[in-house]
Amino acid sequence: MSNLSIRARLHIGAMLVMLTFFCLAGLAVQRVYSEHLRDSHFTRLQSAVYMLIAIAELDSQGNLVMPATLAEPLLTVPHSGLYARIDNPARKENWQSPSAVSLGHFPLSTSQTGQWLQQQTEFDSRQYLSAAYQVRWVIGEQTQTLRFTVFEDTRRFTAQLTQFQQALWGSLAAAAVCLLLAQAILLRWGLSPLRRLENELAEIEQGEQKQVNGLYPREIAPLAARLNRLVEQEHARQQRYREALADLAHSLKTPLAILRADLNAPDLQTRVTEQISRMDHIVQHQLGRAALRGTVELAHALKLKPIAQRLIASMQKVHKEREIGFRLACADDLQWPIDEGDAFEIIGNLLDNAGKWATSQVELQIGIREHALEISVIDDGPGFSDTSAPLQRGIRLDERVAGHGIGLSVVADIVQAYQGQIELGRSKLGGASVALTFPDLR
Repeated sequence: MSNLSIRARLHIGAMLVMLTFFCLAGLAVQRVYSEHLRDSHFTRLQSAVYMLIAIAELDSQGNLVMPATLAEPLLTVPHSGLYARIDNPARKENWQSPSAVSLGHFPLSTSQTGQWLQQQTEFDSRQYLSAAYQVRWVIGEQTQTLRFTVFEDTRRFTAQLTQFQQALWGSLAAAAVCLLLAQAILLRWGLSPLRRLENELAEIEQGEQKQVNGLYPREIAPLAARLNRLVEQEHARQQRYREALADLAHSLKTPLAILRADLNAPDLQTRVTEQISRMDHIVQHQLGRAALRGTVELAHALKLKPIAQRLIASMQKVHKEREIGFRLACADDLQWPIDEGDAFEIIGNLLDNAGKWATSQVELQIGIREHALEISVIDDGPGFSDTSAPLQRGIRLDERVAGHGIGLSVVADIVQAYQGQIELGRSKLGGASVALTFPDLR
């Protein structure tokens, strides 16, 4: 069941609900109709009993006298399915309708005077519906009891019930089929946006289009927007890979050229060690740029204060000899959707750069203002000589000054991946100030 499509799940679920509903409704209607039909047959039998009471007579000796013809034609036709019996216990006589010829004597009912007895009985291997009523007949000063009973063969009742059942279940089956077909059409129409989205994703995979362009219902529109952002992030990541490789090749040219030129130099070992160190910085920087994640769709909010505290504790150990003081201003519950590795890279590089240039003090401030995350680091060092150089892509890494070079370049790349802004300036402490702003892209 786990690999069934949404359409199949909806079809099966709706079909089971519909079949259950129709079965329960059919059984309920069938039961109500059966009771109503049974009551109508008993009412007809009661009418026949009233007719017999109206035409029955007792002579002066108390003997039962019945007319030659009966008002109910079925009582005069042999084996018609409707039969009558009148019992006169005082004279030990009983009368049966002409329709009961050759059927033998019907069973004697045991009803009380003035009360109806309606039941289903079996006689001669057949089922009958019967209605019996006992009356007290007054003749002069004498009182006699007469018991009137009318029987009806259940074949007619069963035939009517079967006919209704066939019509009922046939109609319900036809209605179920029509509803299932209508449901299939509605599901196909309702799920068509998902099929269009699937087709667009297939075209994106094949390179025929760059993003999801269709207009979708409001339930699917957020999904399409997030898919577009995921596609954009993947394209940006691939672009960073290409740029990192290009920059890496470009940046390694100078150290390699220097090594080739210094092959015959007397201090070759020193020069090789220096250039290897530079190339290691270049490789680490480009790998960091290529691996940064940027805005992550569906990412959970990350608490930033614990990260900042861990990094400050590490920086205090690194700059322990210089007695650099690090201070943090961040709310305990501050959260933001950012990759944990990117958060460590950003804050760590800013603190490390500030710690290298600071005289005695570094401050880290993290907060949210106007639905944007703001991170700023200030120090009391000499500050920036050129506030634009560290942010310009294409500057050769081997020409950057250690401290405010590679670290801020990595930070700038990460900020750009999050569509944020970075601002360099002078701090209130007299040194450098780096302020980052990350917009809420959710």
